[in-house]
Amino acid sequence: MARPDDPIITDDTQQAGHQFQRLMAIMENLRDPQTGCPWDIEQDFASIAPYTLEEAHEVADAIEREAWDELPAELGDLALQVVFHAQIAKDRGLFDVTQVLSAINNKMVHRHPHVFGTESRDKSSAQQTLDWEKIKAAERAAKGIAEKPTGVLDDVALALPALTRALKLQKRAARVGFDWSDIGDVLAKIAEEADELAEARDELGPQEMAEEYGDLLFVMVNLGRHLKLDPEACLRAANTKFTRRFGYIEDSLRASGKTPEQSDLAEMDALWDKAKAAGIK
Repeated sequence: MARPDDPIITDDTQQAGHQFQRLMAIMENLRDPQTGCPWDIEQDFASIAPYTLEEAHEVADAIEREAWDELPAELGDLALQVVFHAQIAKDRGLFDVTQVLSAINNKMVHRHPHVFGTESRDKSSAQQTLDWEKIKAAERAAKGIAEKPTGVLDDVALALPALTRALKLQKRAARVGFDWSDIGDVLAKIAEEADELAEARDELGPQEMAEEYGDLLFVMVNLGRHLKLDPEACLRAANTKFTRRFGYIEDSLRASGKTPEQSDLAEMDALWDKAKAAGIK
């Protein structure tokens, strides 16, 4: 096997390298202060960050739908975001795309000693996850970061989707023993939080109700974790199912010369049941 510092350069990698260089050149031209695009020139890290998140979600969406013909373009859009941020950094004299690629290459090699080093590959993916965290801790210590007080949850990114961040926060806490051992305890907590939400609705104000609703969602994420389900993926699937079944309702109403606004809940609910019976998911 070729080692990471001595790769086998194939025609495919040469072509990929050419296309990546072309993308870098395109972005450099777009950001040129004299001849570039005014919109691209005006952008900064903060203004581009929302697009980066959006493109990542569109990649996930294409995968969820198994739209393999769309995935190359979506991944290309995401790659553009990396190059865009790197070009902004280069323009400011901070770093460039070479440093970006070097950083991730070095990180991947260093964090996989069982592939690129002398460690045994005879371990589970769960053990590899634990080893990954140990290597990260050692890297922080080597940089002097460990000298500062740090918490278990400190580096869980704030910009993650809320469900995904909740899941990551819970997994981190569970690693140090802050977790329920039995799924029955989670279900009991859900019932408790539902009762508190009902109480807030009936006796307290909007702020307290919002807080209790958030607590209920957080525990629902915990239930998914204990069931080994990804809440973000489950909710995306539920959104897709709802969209398709509601589309069936609209199509059925349209066939009878009506719109949803001209219908009522009883009729639409009956059509929803027909969509379920038809196996629409």
